[in-house]
Formats: sequence, structure tokens, C-alpha cells
Amino acid sequence: MSTNEPSVPIVCDECETETRVPLDGLADALEKHNTQKHDGESVAEVDPAIKDRLADLVAEDLGLFDEEATERS
Repeated sequence: MSTNEPSVPIVCDECETETRVPLDGLADALEKHNTQKHDGESVAEVDPAIKDRLADLVAEDLGLFDEEATERS
């Protein structure tokens, strides 16, 4: 993995593991882990704190927070 390539933390509470994978391999890594360890059940996931932060950034970028403020006025 290149030092410039972003990596994403994935966690599996059931296995009590956490690892970082390259962003471009994220879907494959999650699918592989869940298939091999959990019969395909979606147990391992992107770190929830990262998912929440990304959702906030996307909402901000799309102006969704501005719309909420406008609706409340």
C-alpha cells in the first residue's frame, strides 16, 4: 500500500479485530472477511465513527444542513 493511498479502518466486534485496508479494496476485504468468518452475514464493517463522519461531510457538501436550517426558520 502506497503512503498516499487512503486506508479505511474496518472492525469486527464478533472477532474482536480491527484493521485498515486500502480504500479501493474495502468492499472486497469486507466481503471476504464476512464470507470466510461469518457465513456471509455483514458483521465486519467500516468503523462506525468513520461512517458517521463521512455521512456528515457528504450532507454538508450537499447542503443538507442548510436546508434543515431553512425549514426551521
